[in-house]
Amino acid sequence: MRILISLIITFCMLTACRKSDSSILVFAGTASQPATEKAAIEFEKQTGIKIKINFGGSGSVLSQMILSKQGDIYFPGSSDFMEIAKRKNVIINESEKIVAYLIPCINVQKGNPKNINSLNDLLKPNVKLAIANPEYVCLGRYAVEIITHNFSDKQINYFKNNLINYTGSCSKTAAAISLKTVDAVLGWNVFEYWDPKRIQNIQIKGSEIVRIGYMPIAISSFSQKVNEAQQFIDFITKGAGKLIFEKHNYFMNTKNVFNFI
Repeated sequence: MRILISLIITFCMLTACRKSDSSILVFAGTASQPATEKAAIEFEKQTGIKIKINFGGSGSVLSQMILSKQGDIYFPGSSDFMEIAKRKNVIINESEKIVAYLIPCINVQKGNPKNINSLNDLLKPNVKLAIANPEYVCLGRYAVEIITHNFSDKQINYFKNNLINYTGSCSKTAAAISLKTVDAVLGWNVFEYWDPKRIQNIQIKGSEIVRIGYMPIAISSFSQKVNEAQQFIDFITKGAGKLIFEKHNYFMNTKNVFNFI
């Protein structure tokens, strides 16, 4: 009986190990969250490999990955923090791929109650604004670039007077509009599709956009499951996962980006 119990315990431990080994950990910025969550579900259905995702500001999750020395994939919301990851030697450079492209825009409450139709309208009195924290969130860096590129020092002061919040991630930036805590944010074009009943896009002129964003993905240097991580990257850059991002209104190539702006 003792031998049987011992065999059962050993079998259970081995089974648990196999289950544990069948998962990979992704540190991801929230710019990709809706599509990434869906892609992870579909990937697990097809491969049996479970995707565990730690979402947050791209800089914040990079710090978590480095401090914990864990993670199989780094998937920030734009190239800025991927470049930091490269300098810190915490990703496998040759594994980097582009998943999708993002266009900066102004996001306002549905119906545009403050009649915000341009960047200059963000300077009007009694307009409450938010941008993502540029220290931790890629989107915040794009916002700062747009502000400094298009506004004079005097206009920047008007903007600062209207600025009431620095948000901690892309999802929190979009939520500031959904929850009506602000009148407008400098966000991504995909935010409208995250919550079409509450968020409306106001396009920024092409000449006012400093650069287009793209979401890169790469295998972490800490990964012990490089093959599985590569499978997931292939899934969302070449396989069915790519279609999921397209269905979530991400731009999948530069031609579509430049046609839009």
